[in-house]
Amino acid sequence: MKTAVSLLISIILMGGIAMAQGDEEWVRESVVERLVRYAKIDTQSKEDVDEFPSTQKQFDLARMLFKEMQDLGLQDVRLDEKRCYVYATVSSNLAAEEAEGIPAIGFIAHMDTSSAVNATNVQPVIHRNYQGGDIVLPGDPKQVITVKHNPDLLDHIGSDIVTSDGTSLLGGDDKAGIAEILTAVEYLLKHPEIKRGNLKIAFTPDEEVGKGTQYFDIDQFGARYAYTIDGGRLGEIGDETFNAKAAIVTFTGKNTHPGYAKNIMVNSMYAAAHFLSLFSEVARPETTEKREGYLHPYDLVGNEEQTRLKILLRDFEKPGMELKAERLEEMVAVTRAKFPKTSIKMEIRDSYSNMNEILRLHPEVSLFAEQAVKQAGVKPVKKPVRGGTDGSRLSFMGLPTPNLFTGNRNPHSKIEWVSADAMVKSVKTIVNLARIWAEKQSAVGSQ
Repeated sequence: MKTAVSLLISIILMGGIAMAQGDEEWVRESVVERLVRYAKIDTQSKEDVDEFPSTQKQFDLARMLFKEMQDLGLQDVRLDEKRCYVYATVSSNLAAEEAEGIPAIGFIAHMDTSSAVNATNVQPVIHRNYQGGDIVLPGDPKQVITVKHNPDLLDHIGSDIVTSDGTSLLGGDDKAGIAEILTAVEYLLKHPEIKRGNLKIAFTPDEEVGKGTQYFDIDQFGARYAYTIDGGRLGEIGDETFNAKAAIVTFTGKNTHPGYAKNIMVNSMYAAAHFLSLFSEVARPETTEKREGYLHPYDLVGNEEQTRLKILLRDFEKPGMELKAERLEEMVAVTRAKFPKTSIKMEIRDSYSNMNEILRLHPEVSLFAEQAVKQAGVKPVKKPVRGGTDGSRLSFMGLPTPNLFTGNRNPHSKIEWVSADAMVKSVKTIVNLARIWAEKQSAVGSQ
């Protein structure tokens, strides 16, 4: 029989909830097993595709998750067979009178992976009991996760580290988030003593190509507030994102046979090249950090007749966005003056806005997230997201949705990695949030 002291040692406090050592080991094994299983499914989305979802293979994971949630006994499990969204409900375990006034809380992750790196035949590797040093990936020894460039590896000594074999990305962005949500759901179902209101679960397609919320059914989803589990570093809470626009600049010249082109040909690529040279004078991703915005040319296709350039505009402040759009207009004018025979047209479209504009009106959503992270034994890190999440658009669609960490590092690359311990802490954070919303709101309602 265990002594009182050894019993205390075998219990891990989880913010008012005691998680037994055996339970924590189960969580660790379960969340890693889920990540490995999901990572093997190719769900890469594709840019510049009119169809939604952009790739049909995303349905392979959607159908797996649909069945898995049915098998767990969740309610209202639905798969949108046309749009590839998966929804489900974890019903409240409170009496009706106690549950009244507790808002339904959503947890959301995306199923697709980045189109930037190979995502076919993903072979996850579990590096057991990491003891420090660089990690050489076995499928391609040139792919090395170095401590020099990943100093937070040393925060995970003794943990298992999950990577790909180096021939592809891992897909922890955002299959780690999916694994964490479903492991937290299964833990809650195994522990009915933990209070919870109604929880809403959703997994989305095409987040990586900026369309993840295009057909998201907020009304049927039924949550009042939500959290995307799609962040990176341990403890991060993102309730602020860039404002984002996208520009397309089209340079149109005139083509003819190069042997007889004198005084006839107008090569659009020369104007495009000059326009690109002007980016040396502006803030770019490779020269900015923290709260600095940027202009980023990222896609160029063309020939003599026509060249098209795509550009990202990013800034945390609306005035900064206006200045960046004005700077592009100036660059177009300079290029027109230098290449008067080339037609230059620019179109700028809105992509998403800084979700803090909405979330600051609902401070309890981020406050409860901070408490949940602390109670998981992690220091909360409020950090602006230098990008966007599904939560950016969802917040403006009427569903305030900050972004929480998964522990996944180096996303969109072959040297992606995630610590099993970080994933456990994400699971704890999700469980804590379910309980905090139930306890805090029921306490408010009883006053």
